[in-house]
Amino acid sequence: MSRPDDTQFMKMALMLAERGLGQVAPNPAVGCVIVREVGGMPRVVGRGWTQDGGRPHAETEALGRACALARGATAYVSLEPCAHQGKTGPCAQALIDAGVARVVGAVSDPNPLVAGRGFAMLEAAGVAVTENVCGDEARHLNAGFFLTMSEERPLVTLKIASSLDGRSATHDGQSQWITGERARNRGHLLRATHDAIMVGSATAVVDDPQLTCRLPGLGGRSPVRIVADGRLRLPLTSKLVRDARKTPVWVLTLPGGDDARRKAFEDCGVILIDVAPGDDGLMNMRAALEKIAGRGVTRLLVEGGARLAASLMRSRLVDRIEWFQSPKVIGGDGYPAIAGLGVKHVDNAPVFALRELISLGEDSLASYVLRS
Repeated sequence: MSRPDDTQFMKMALMLAERGLGQVAPNPAVGCVIVREVGGMPRVVGRGWTQDGGRPHAETEALGRACALARGATAYVSLEPCAHQGKTGPCAQALIDAGVARVVGAVSDPNPLVAGRGFAMLEAAGVAVTENVCGDEARHLNAGFFLTMSEERPLVTLKIASSLDGRSATHDGQSQWITGERARNRGHLLRATHDAIMVGSATAVVDDPQLTCRLPGLGGRSPVRIVADGRLRLPLTSKLVRDARKTPVWVLTLPGGDDARRKAFEDCGVILIDVAPGDDGLMNMRAALEKIAGRGVTRLLVEGGARLAASLMRSRLVDRIEWFQSPKVIGGDGYPAIAGLGVKHVDNAPVFALRELISLGEDSLASYVLRS
């Protein structure tokens, strides 16, 4: 049974878990807070979150800080403690060995190796267990991990920067800068919280982007850069190829192609990932996402262009949209942020629910989630 303070401390655990987003894949980002009464008042005596690379786990970090104060305390964990032996021992057993009296969990772990076994192990050892505290928030936070378990693909977040009328560039292709500095900085923060960032070949060729996180202090959190480039159009002189050995670059491409060109990319450190075509002869995006997930990516940020966005949208593979909008109006002769979807009836259009709307100077950011 939940208690009045449970929600407060679980939200604290969720905030800690957020620190791991973009750094812990293929593991989930988990937070843990250990609380005990001190002088008749609940006090946090240990806290932790999943560390870079997925180890150590949040529970281990929190127990290490709490030390002997963990005995008789309550542990708040944003995901069910693991119950299997991996590179480290089970977190459920670590909580038992530390003498924790109660564990409050936000949501069960969908990993078949856990899936309720962690909670069961705790209860069998006499630890009181309370489940589903802030469960919706926990599922939202680790939606990428949940999707890799249920659909073998990453969470897909489409990032769009457009004018007020939904244009990403003027009629002659000029797009810098539609949004202002605060919006661009927020976009870089999005990069830091995702495992990989993807663009289409046209965007890579025309814009020659770096696709790195360039916020002060977060340069080391740049995600894997991915280009969907079925015909290997990306120039070998592009910024992405030139520093592929510094920050990884993957190119999704159709099988076959010129052997010499493929070798040239590989010699530069670019990883080529062959993706079979769909019935239309174009790259099968669901298959592409499955291959990305197979390499450990749970959260994928898609930044452009319009055709790639439309391809994912048509296949119902976009889970979230982060839409940055400036107050400018470009007009119908500008480039649309999303290419044609072929929607014949309004009822057949993908529907997204607004989750948050914030102001970024003159610009705005609307965050949407796919309505189930």
